[in-house]
Amino acid sequence: MEGTKLEEQDASPPQPTPGLTKGDKREEQGLGPEPAAPQQPTAEEEALIEFHRSYRELFEFFCNNTTIHGAIRLVCSRHNRMKTAFWAVLWLCTFGMMYWQFGLLFGEYFSYPVSLNINLNSDKLVFPAVTICTLNPYRYPEIKEELEELDRITQQTLFDLYKYDSSPTLVAGSRGRRDLRGTLPHPLQRLRVPPRLHGARQARSAASSVRDNNPQVDWKDWKIGFQLCNQNKSDCFYQTYSSGVDAVREWYRFHYINILSRLPETLPSLEEDTLGNFIFACRFNQVSCNQANYSHFHHPMYGNCYTFNDKNNSNLWMSSMPGVNNGLSLMLRTEQNDFIPLLSTVTGARVMVHGQDEPAFMDDGGFNLRPGVETSISMRKEALDRLGGDYGDCTKNGSDVPVKNLYPSKYTQQVCIHSCFQENMIKECGCAYIFYPRPQNVEYCDYRKHSSWGYCYYKLQADFSSDHLGCFTKCRKPCRNGSSRCYRDRTTTPSTTREMEWPKSTSSSRS
Repeated sequence: MEGTKLEEQDASPPQPTPGLTKGDKREEQGLGPEPAAPQQPTAEEEALIEFHRSYRELFEFFCNNTTIHGAIRLVCSRHNRMKTAFWAVLWLCTFGMMYWQFGLLFGEYFSYPVSLNINLNSDKLVFPAVTICTLNPYRYPEIKEELEELDRITQQTLFDLYKYDSSPTLVAGSRGRRDLRGTLPHPLQRLRVPPRLHGARQARSAASSVRDNNPQVDWKDWKIGFQLCNQNKSDCFYQTYSSGVDAVREWYRFHYINILSRLPETLPSLEEDTLGNFIFACRFNQVSCNQANYSHFHHPMYGNCYTFNDKNNSNLWMSSMPGVNNGLSLMLRTEQNDFIPLLSTVTGARVMVHGQDEPAFMDDGGFNLRPGVETSISMRKEALDRLGGDYGDCTKNGSDVPVKNLYPSKYTQQVCIHSCFQENMIKECGCAYIFYPRPQNVEYCDYRKHSSWGYCYYKLQADFSSDHLGCFTKCRKPCRNGSSRCYRDRTTTPSTTREMEWPKSTSSSRS
């Protein structure tokens, strides 16, 4: 048709445009650029955001991509159940061992372990204080008549109970036996059957005998003891002992404490043994001692005591060389004048080594020297530093301990324990125990003023030993502690010639 233009198409296939390769797209002339298709995520990117359809797929993905050794074996060997089970058990065992190691490490960390360093030094050190006692309790003139009366009553008691005549031992120049036990309260009695009063005291037979460490033996079905009651006599018990010796000694000691409490506070100077009477010779580092090197005090049970090199000494002794000749050398003379056999059963001297700022607890840390021999004692000073806080329970100076220090010394655990007992004694019994320091305006216990203090004391002593008072819990160890350990090197018996040269009651001691 006119006006119509027909275009003939070439039937041959299109020829590739030069410069284009397979896979390239050709731009049609006259058409705009074709919009680019969205970029497909890679397999790695797709895995990171993919939500797995099952826990199996998630586990397989974890095993294929983790760096834990052996995990991929669980997937590779899934066609072999035996291998899969083997690798599963092995994998679980290794995981269990790993968490077990974690538990050990965390447990050790939160236990706050410490390292112990021990250093042995031979430096120049301050020589410790040395306290030595005569083992001969002093008979004060103010109470001498009462002590003699106690001896006579004890003599009569021993004769009535055991038909034993102790007049040559207890009382010099006996006035004859007569029934005097009624003049003292709490008489010593023989009990055929241990009484069981008020039902509540039935289980007290073993607990009440605090100082009776012997096994309970019912020999001929009787015991020895004395009765103690409370203030209104509503509750009583017998302080009994299976051993007659223990019973007599404790009964005598109980009355002796009451007699000592009657001493006035201001006493005249004691008739103390001079240095030449008790101590024949004293040398330190080959230099003779003098009166300025020691101080004197009296112990109710151990008699006259002398402390060498204490804190009151202006020039403390220093020690730098080991050996017998470079320490303290003493030659002692022991006596039994006015000896009280029921208080002190041994002859010799009582020795204790302690720090300058520590009291001498002769009962707790002392040891006896027998007369007639030469004893050499070596010492080693030990300093112990404890870590407080999370590493341990210790106190620096005792200021955070809920117990008042009654001793004029620094804090130690023994000082705290004794102060704690005295504090409870004053609170429960209304009086102070004579062997420990007392606060001001507090009297020592005496059954003339405090009739039931014995009942209260023995109950309190039982509670103290079982830690019902809490003293051992309250009194913590000091964070820094220094002590001197003593070791007996040898004991030498003098020869016959030496025994003739010195009195037989002479005791020699070297430190």
